[in-house]
Amino acid sequence: MLNIGDFASHGRVSVRMLRHYDAIGLLRPARVDPVSGYRSYEASQLARLNRVIALKELGFTLQQVRAVLDEQVDAAELRGMLRLRRAQLAEAIAADEQRLTRVEARLRTIESEGTMSAHDVVLKRVPSVRVAELTAVAASYQPEDIGPVIGPLFAELCRRLAEAGIAEAGPSVARYEDVPEGEGTVLIRVAVPVGPAVEPGRYDFAVLDLPPIEEAATVVHRGSMDEAMGGFQELARFIDANGYRSAGYARELYLECPDDPARWVTEFQEPVVRR
Repeated sequence: MLNIGDFASHGRVSVRMLRHYDAIGLLRPARVDPVSGYRSYEASQLARLNRVIALKELGFTLQQVRAVLDEQVDAAELRGMLRLRRAQLAEAIAADEQRLTRVEARLRTIESEGTMSAHDVVLKRVPSVRVAELTAVAASYQPEDIGPVIGPLFAELCRRLAEAGIAEAGPSVARYEDVPEGEGTVLIRVAVPVGPAVEPGRYDFAVLDLPPIEEAATVVHRGSMDEAMGGFQELARFIDANGYRSAGYARELYLECPDDPARWVTEFQEPVVRR
């Protein structure tokens, strides 16, 4: 038998924690002295303590821990829970890092207010081009909803083009449309230019002639799309100051997309009309 202090030391927990586990029926001592009330534990009870701590660290409440242990979870099941929780935590960390990146970009935009813009807005006509296209729906136009959809969608389109033996004929394009009665949801259209010999109706992706934009306010952004807020807001200032109104979401023309997103070059093309 081990007294409560020794058992706590070997289990790397506090005596106070062991008393609490006893009080809620999660880990009872093997023996309680009827006179002194001193608790004693068997070394074999470390196995249950290890499971309690592991499940608690995985995010289970103590009530849930007790329910799991009552089902006599074994080491293999605990390992599976650990893998699942590790994946969940990694996903949460990635989401938090992306959120911080967006906040930092927004802060830089705030800090640049009132200073000379680094973006030059150019009005021009965007010609029609034949493209291969796939579509998907995002929950909103916010970056945290667009990002997880648009990347895999482009990857899938490129995979299908490769399987069909079709070469890309220019920079890829993304464009957006509101979904009718979609409560803020957005249709994402990703497209890759293809040659005029590629005919519609023969592939597991759409082939169409992307309509021209008769007048577009355009700006070139250099860097990650997470840093694109300044370019989009410069378009808004130009449109407001020069007697235009927006006629839809800006297209994104990906001029250069090396492995490092910080070196991307993207042109935003927002259709405009005179007010």
